[in-house]
Amino acid sequence: MSEEATSFDVVEVLKRLPHRYPLLLVDRVKDLVVDERIHAIKAVSFNEDFFQGHFPGSPIMPGVLQIEALAQAAGVLAVESLGLAGSGKLVYFMAIENAKFRAPVTPGVLLDLKAEFVQKRARVCKFVGEASVEGKVTCEVSFTAMIADAPETDAPE
Repeated sequence: MSEEATSFDVVEVLKRLPHRYPLLLVDRVKDLVVDERIHAIKAVSFNEDFFQGHFPGSPIMPGVLQIEALAQAAGVLAVESLGLAGSGKLVYFMAIENAKFRAPVTPGVLLDLKAEFVQKRARVCKFVGEASVEGKVTCEVSFTAMIADAPETDAPE
Protein backbone atom coordinates (compact mmCIF):
# COMPACT_ATOMS: atom_id res chain seq x y z
CA MET A 1 0.00 0.00 0.00
CA SER A 2 1.38 3.38 -1.01
CA GLU A 3 1.86 6.04 1.64
CA GLU A 4 2.54 8.68 -1.00
CA ALA A 5 0.43 11.77 -0.34
CA THR A 6 -1.14 13.87 -3.08
CA SER A 7 -2.36 17.46 -3.01
CA PHE A 8 -4.25 19.53 -5.57
CA ASP A 9 -6.19 22.74 -6.19
CA VAL A 10 -9.85 23.43 -6.90
CA VAL A 11 -9.44 22.80 -10.65
CA GLU A 12 -8.44 19.21 -9.84
CA VAL A 13 -11.25 18.95 -7.25
CA LEU A 14 -13.74 19.89 -9.99
CA LYS A 15 -12.49 16.96 -12.07
CA ARG A 16 -13.41 14.57 -9.25
CA LEU A 17 -16.70 15.98 -7.93
CA PRO A 18 -19.93 16.82 -9.76
CA HIS A 19 -20.63 19.72 -7.35
CA ARG A 20 -20.43 23.30 -8.57
CA TYR A 21 -20.93 26.75 -7.03
CA PRO A 22 -22.71 27.46 -4.76
CA LEU A 23 -22.61 23.91 -3.36
CA LEU A 24 -18.96 23.04 -3.97
CA LEU A 25 -17.53 23.03 -0.44
CA VAL A 26 -13.97 21.78 -1.06
CA ASP A 27 -11.49 24.40 -2.25
CA ARG A 28 -8.27 22.43 -2.04
CA VAL A 29 -6.90 19.02 -1.15
CA LYS A 30 -3.94 19.46 1.14
CA ASP A 31 -3.12 15.77 1.60
CA LEU A 32 -4.65 12.59 0.18
CA VAL A 33 -3.39 9.08 0.80
CA VAL A 34 -5.20 6.64 -1.51
CA ASP A 35 -7.18 3.94 0.32
CA GLU A 36 -6.70 5.74 3.65
CA ARG A 37 -7.43 9.42 4.29
CA ILE A 38 -7.86 12.96 3.00
CA HIS A 39 -7.22 16.43 4.41
CA ALA A 40 -9.05 19.10 2.41
CA ILE A 41 -9.72 22.80 2.98
CA LYS A 42 -12.84 24.96 2.68
CA ALA A 43 -12.13 28.69 2.75
CA VAL A 44 -15.17 30.10 4.55
CA SER A 45 -15.91 33.54 3.11
CA PHE A 46 -18.32 36.16 4.38
CA ASN A 47 -19.76 36.16 0.84
CA GLU A 48 -21.19 32.62 1.20
CA ASP A 49 -24.91 32.62 0.34
CA PHE A 50 -25.90 30.85 3.56
CA PHE A 51 -24.55 33.66 5.76
CA GLN A 52 -27.34 35.97 4.51
CA GLY A 53 -29.86 34.05 6.60
CA HIS A 54 -27.77 32.05 9.09
CA PHE A 55 -27.71 34.31 11.04
CA PRO A 56 -27.90 38.01 10.10
CA GLY A 57 -25.63 39.95 12.45
CA SER A 58 -24.04 36.74 13.78
CA PRO A 59 -23.02 34.61 10.79
CA ILE A 60 -22.42 30.90 11.49
CA MET A 61 -21.87 28.13 8.92
CA PRO A 62 -24.73 25.62 9.22
CA GLY A 63 -23.67 22.31 10.74
CA VAL A 64 -25.27 20.36 7.90
CA LEU A 65 -22.98 22.18 5.46
CA GLN A 66 -19.96 21.18 7.54
CA ILE A 67 -21.12 17.58 7.16
CA GLU A 68 -21.66 18.12 3.43
CA ALA A 69 -18.12 19.53 3.12
CA LEU A 70 -16.75 16.45 4.90
CA ALA A 71 -18.80 14.19 2.61
CA GLN A 72 -17.44 15.98 -0.47
CA ALA A 73 -13.89 15.52 0.79
CA ALA A 74 -14.63 11.83 1.39
CA GLY A 75 -16.09 11.70 -2.12
CA VAL A 76 -12.77 12.88 -3.54
CA LEU A 77 -11.02 10.20 -1.46
CA ALA A 78 -13.40 7.52 -2.78
CA VAL A 79 -13.02 8.65 -6.40
CA GLU A 80 -9.23 8.51 -6.11
CA SER A 81 -9.13 5.24 -4.18
CA LEU A 82 -11.64 3.36 -6.34
CA GLY A 83 -10.43 4.75 -9.67
CA LEU A 84 -13.79 6.36 -10.46
CA ALA A 85 -12.59 9.56 -12.20
CA GLY A 86 -14.28 9.82 -15.59
CA SER A 87 -16.41 6.71 -14.98
CA GLY A 88 -19.72 8.54 -14.63
CA LYS A 89 -20.19 7.02 -11.18
CA LEU A 90 -21.27 9.25 -8.29
CA VAL A 91 -20.78 8.97 -4.54
CA TYR A 92 -24.13 9.33 -2.72
CA PHE A 93 -24.85 9.80 0.99
CA MET A 94 -26.62 6.80 2.53
CA ALA A 95 -26.38 7.49 6.25
CA ILE A 96 -25.12 10.06 8.72
CA GLU A 97 -24.43 8.89 12.27
CA ASN A 98 -23.10 10.31 15.51
CA ALA A 99 -22.91 13.90 14.28
CA LYS A 100 -21.61 16.22 16.96
CA PHE A 101 -21.10 19.95 16.65
CA ARG A 102 -18.42 21.32 18.96
CA ALA A 103 -17.86 24.96 17.95
CA PRO A 104 -19.29 27.51 15.51
CA VAL A 105 -17.65 28.20 12.14
CA THR A 106 -17.59 31.88 11.26
CA PRO A 107 -16.58 33.82 8.13
CA GLY A 108 -12.91 34.33 7.37
CA VAL A 109 -11.56 30.96 8.50
CA LEU A 110 -10.03 27.96 6.81
CA LEU A 111 -12.10 24.90 7.66
CA ASP A 112 -9.95 21.79 7.79
CA LEU A 113 -11.81 18.72 6.54
CA LYS A 114 -10.37 15.35 7.48
CA ALA A 115 -11.99 12.07 6.51
CA GLU A 116 -10.78 8.50 6.49
CA PHE A 117 -12.09 5.15 5.44
CA VAL A 118 -13.58 2.89 8.09
CA GLN A 119 -14.68 0.37 5.46
CA LYS A 120 -14.11 0.39 1.70
CA ARG A 121 -15.99 -1.81 -0.74
CA ALA A 122 -16.73 -1.42 -4.45
CA ARG A 123 -20.28 -0.15 -3.86
CA VAL A 124 -20.46 1.06 -0.23
CA CYS A 125 -17.89 2.95 1.83
CA LYS A 126 -17.95 4.05 5.46
CA PHE A 127 -16.04 7.06 6.72
CA VAL A 128 -15.32 9.06 9.84
CA GLY A 129 -14.84 12.78 9.47
CA GLU A 130 -13.75 15.74 11.52
CA ALA A 131 -13.91 19.44 10.68
CA SER A 132 -11.78 21.94 12.58
CA VAL A 133 -10.55 25.52 12.60
CA GLU A 134 -6.99 26.15 13.76
CA GLY A 135 -6.95 22.78 15.51
CA LYS A 136 -10.26 23.29 17.33
CA VAL A 137 -12.80 20.62 16.36
CA THR A 138 -16.08 22.07 15.06
CA CYS A 139 -17.81 18.89 13.86
CA GLU A 140 -17.41 15.10 14.10
CA VAL A 141 -19.43 12.57 12.13
CA SER A 142 -19.57 9.00 10.83
CA PHE A 143 -21.22 8.46 7.47
CA THR A 144 -21.85 5.92 4.76
CA ALA A 145 -21.83 6.50 1.01
CA MET A 146 -22.93 4.44 -1.98
CA ILE A 147 -21.20 4.34 -5.36
CA ALA A 148 -23.77 4.33 -8.19
CA ASP A 149 -24.49 5.52 -11.71
CA ALA A 150 -25.69 9.08 -12.15
CA PRO A 151 -29.50 9.27 -12.44
CA GLU A 152 -30.96 9.58 -15.89
CA THR A 153 -32.42 13.00 -16.52
CA ASP A 154 -35.66 13.89 -18.23
CA ALA A 155 -34.13 17.03 -19.69
CA PRO A 156 -35.90 18.37 -22.79
CA GLU A 157 -34.05 17.90 -26.06
